[in-house]
Amino acid sequence: MITPDMLTAGLMSYLIPVLLAVGLVALSLKIVAEYERLVVLFLGRFQAVKQPGLRIVVPGIQRLFRVDLRVITMDIPPQDVISHDNVTVRVNAVLYFRVVDPEKAIIQVEDFNTAINQLAQTTLRSVLGQHDLDEMLAEREKLNDNIQEIIDKRADAWGIKVINVEIKHIDLNDSMIRAIARQAEAERERRAKIIHAEGEFQAAEKLLSAANIISQNSQALHLRYLQTLNDISTNKTSNTIVFPLPLEFIRALGPLSPDLKDSSAQT
Repeated sequence: MITPDMLTAGLMSYLIPVLLAVGLVALSLKIVAEYERLVVLFLGRFQAVKQPGLRIVVPGIQRLFRVDLRVITMDIPPQDVISHDNVTVRVNAVLYFRVVDPEKAIIQVEDFNTAINQLAQTTLRSVLGQHDLDEMLAEREKLNDNIQEIIDKRADAWGIKVINVEIKHIDLNDSMIRAIARQAEAERERRAKIIHAEGEFQAAEKLLSAANIISQNSQALHLRYLQTLNDISTNKTSNTIVFPLPLEFIRALGPLSPDLKDSSAQT
């Protein structure tokens, strides 16, 4: 006679393997997203890179690593940099990169995120330390390209492609900010003086050209004389009028000069 205890024991003997098999299948099924790749190691050795979709990985025998292929944005912590002209600045930047070879990113480096972050910090200090402060402020695009090229070349062995590097801030201390402000003010004053001197030089050239033209034509001189008289007559602020004597009028008085000398002698 079959007792309930015997029936329960028989069901458990069949149910437990079924549950273990279902659990094993559930653990073996992995869903890989479109932007991911699954790096699989079989007994410690590289086996394959699984593509997106439903994949089977045997627990305990195969070990998997998920790798995101999307562009990763990484902030580079602020770095104290001494420029080539011995100015201490604090610089931080942002790094854009993506994994192009999942196998290298898992096998060649322990943690590629930490590795790329440390490499970016040291490269940032090394590159900026070779330039003056003025170059850091004025040629930021050139420095970005230089840093990006160096990091990308070194990270290629890790299966990583550096897309872009952007310097975000260059912080200066208060004394350096005041020095730069004084330098900018002196530069503006210098430019203002140069522009004023150039204006004076051009005006002198124009006046010289006008004087040469007028001196070559007596009629032009008379016209200028009449225009000057007209300008004086319209000026209401002055009661004094100065009449310039033309040279022709003085020459016309030449024959009368002896009589003028005699009258002056008699007096």
